[in-house]
Amino acid sequence: MQVVIPIFDGITALDAVGPYEILCRVPDWQVSFVASEAGEKRTDTGRLGLIADRSLADTSEADILVVPGGPGNRLLLDDEPTLGWIRQIDATTTWTTSVCTGSLMLGAAGLLRGRRATTHWLSLELLREYGAEPTGQRVVEDGKMITAAGVSAGLDMALHLVGVEAGESIAQSIQLGIEYDPQPRFDAGSPEKAPPEIVEAFRARRSPKQSR
Repeated sequence: MQVVIPIFDGITALDAVGPYEILCRVPDWQVSFVASEAGEKRTDTGRLGLIADRSLADTSEADILVVPGGPGNRLLLDDEPTLGWIRQIDATTTWTTSVCTGSLMLGAAGLLRGRRATTHWLSLELLREYGAEPTGQRVVEDGKMITAAGVSAGLDMALHLVGVEAGESIAQSIQLGIEYDPQPRFDAGSPEKAPPEIVEAFRARRSPKQSR
């Protein structure tokens, strides 16, 4: 099973590394980072570099595509070479997936028309611009498209994907192995749960097009 994760400057690290940490543990699955050119891409903080094994041009197919998000992908929403590559890979996949605002890339590539999809809560309404039906669910499966909400939801998406494709026992074993057992001190992980003043302060700091 070939898994491809495209990366770019300005990526949110956990969007890519979270699913990677789960998917690379499935027996016989190979996970590769790719980019416009092979080499280092810096995350949205500028303090961490991820390495692309090969270029988009050298990657023509995949069984699973995972498109991460991050502020840097806003520059790619009108980048036809990148969008064309996404469409090309999607034509070969069993599953096409995204994390956070990675779904905006799928939408810009024309892959979400008429489909239910999710993304970071600040960007949900932007999905409508691409003909998608936005939903606030954490993980949304519609046909072969699986979209995840903001950042940490990529972990849930990846476990869901492993459960569907490789079996629940393997997914549960991986979850146990990485001890993914969230018990956060605060219950403020969604705009419905966070205190209103926190939601508004966060919203004020970021417009939808700046959100992760």
